[in-house]
Amino acid sequence: MQKVAVVGLGNIGKTHCKYYMEDPNVELVAVCDVMEDKVEELSRHYGVKGFLDLKEMLREAEIDVVSIATAGLENGGDHYEPAVIAIEAGKNVLVEKPISNDIEKAREMVKLAKEKNVRLVSNLNHRFVPAAYKGRELIDNDELGALLFVNMKLTIQNPAETSPWFHLRALHPHSIDVMRYFAGDIKRVQAFMTKAPGREIWSTASINLEFASGAVGHLTGSYDMAGRHPIEYCEVAGNKGRFVIDNVYENFTFYPHQQDELLVLRNSIMTGVGSFQETFKNRLQHFIQQIEDGVSPEDMEASGADALAGQEVIEAAIRSQLEGGAVIEVPSLA
Repeated sequence: MQKVAVVGLGNIGKTHCKYYMEDPNVELVAVCDVMEDKVEELSRHYGVKGFLDLKEMLREAEIDVVSIATAGLENGGDHYEPAVIAIEAGKNVLVEKPISNDIEKAREMVKLAKEKNVRLVSNLNHRFVPAAYKGRELIDNDELGALLFVNMKLTIQNPAETSPWFHLRALHPHSIDVMRYFAGDIKRVQAFMTKAPGREIWSTASINLEFASGAVGHLTGSYDMAGRHPIEYCEVAGNKGRFVIDNVYENFTFYPHQQDELLVLRNSIMTGVGSFQETFKNRLQHFIQQIEDGVSPEDMEASGADALAGQEVIEAAIRSQLEGGAVIEVPSLA
C-alpha cells in the first residue's frame, strides 16, 4: 500500500486524486496547493489532510509518493521546485508533462533523482494503452524486423497564446515519447513551423527526425485542428511489417509484408479504454504497480530520463526553427 499525496489541485490534479482513490494499492493521504479554496475542496471531498505548504506536508504526513500536477508557464513552469523538494525528501515522484520547460532545470531534476536513487517518472500517458503495448510486443518479437521509419501526428485545438513555443513544449512531450517508446533515442532533428491566420505563436510544426538506430521519422503537430476528430496517428514500419495506431487507442492494425492477413485490434466498448481520461488511470496505476514490484529507479517506464530525452528533442526542434530549418544534433543523455 503506497501512501500518496497530490500537489497542484487544478483539473489535472483532481484527475490524479480520482484515479489514485480507485487504486487498491494506494491510500491517498494528503493534498497540497497554494490556493486555500482548492485545498479545502479536495481535502473535504476525499477526507484527507490538506496543506498549503509542501515542506510542511512532508514533515507532518507519512508519505511514500508525491504526484505533482502544478500549473505554470507553458503548462510546465512550476514542476521544478516541488519535484526537487520531494526528491530531496526521498519520495517517489511523478510529475506531469512536460518535466520542465526550462531544459537546465529538467536536467537538474533527473540528475538529482539519480543521485538520491529516487524514482522519478512523468505522466506520458499516451503510451499506456493496449494498442501501444501490442506495438511494442511486435517490435520486441521481431515481427517488424529492422525499424525503418516512424510517422506521427498529434493535433488538437488550443487557442492559447502564452509563448512562441507553447505548442511544442506543452503538447509534444507526448508525441516524442510515443516515437521514442517504439524506436529509441532520437539523434538529429530538422523543423519547419508556421502560424495559422491570426496567431502569434508557432502553432503548427513539421519535424524530421533521425533515430540513433538509423531509422528515420516525421512528426506533424498542430494546435489549429478540431478536437472533435481523431487527434493522433502513429505508423511504425520495419523490413518485415508495419503497424498503425489510430487515435491513441481506438484502432490498431498490423500489416505483415509477406501475407495478406492483417492483425486488427479495436478498442472494445465493454472492456477497452472507456475514455481518454482513463489513460491517466492506466499510467498512474502502472507507476504504483512498479513501485510495489520493487522496480529500480533506472528501470521505471516513462521515467524522468525519458521525459528529459523528449524535452531535448523539442528544444533541438526549436533551435532548428530559429536557425532556418538547420539540422540539429540532439544531446545524448548517456
